[in-house]
Amino acid sequence: MILYGSAATAEFVAEFSDVNLLCILGETSFPALAKVAPVMEWWNKKKHPTPLVMTLGELSRSADVFAIELLDMHEHHRVLFGNDALNGLTVPMHLHRAQVEYELREKLILLRQRLLLAAGDKSKLWELLLSSLPAFATLFRHVLITLGDPKPGSKREAIQTLANRIKFDPSAFLHLLDIREHKIERKQLDVIDVFTRYLAAVEQATAAVDTMLDSSGQGGSR
Repeated sequence: MILYGSAATAEFVAEFSDVNLLCILGETSFPALAKVAPVMEWWNKKKHPTPLVMTLGELSRSADVFAIELLDMHEHHRVLFGNDALNGLTVPMHLHRAQVEYELREKLILLRQRLLLAAGDKSKLWELLLSSLPAFATLFRHVLITLGDPKPGSKREAIQTLANRIKFDPSAFLHLLDIREHKIERKQLDVIDVFTRYLAAVEQATAAVDTMLDSSGQGGSR
């Protein structure tokens, strides 16, 4: 049983962060899953995400598909019970680059779709901003890794470093981090203004990253 994600780092914020678990089982047959189902139900009732359940073999074969996720797990995790299944895991970085480019574009499209559903409802707009922030911060961190830069130590550092490198306005992201960290309150900001800057920054960053990876020969095939 392995704890991963922000809960295994100093960036955990109880109000916003999930407690993510990776559960490695000897087998994942129906009877095996049925045995652990009551525990998973109890965990869900605590408002936590359902743990990822895999065999050790599946984990090792997944590195080429979930490069971003497993690279993050490998770097930031804590073993709660059993062996460290992530120790020695190798992530193919050429596939990591392709996933970074794909997911950044995908997350932008999803952001637009959810904006259309939330438009006009300020509460939903705030919820969308705050819930989407960690994914973009993670992807920005992985963009820097792909470009060969030192790995940022925090979401704030990843956002600021990439913004300085490709020249986009990071202010909306930094305001959202301030809200998560209880440095400011939502009511001090205009959600329409924040979302306008946020969406523009994501679009600019996505376009710039796409160009940079393609020009350096690092872009994934489409």
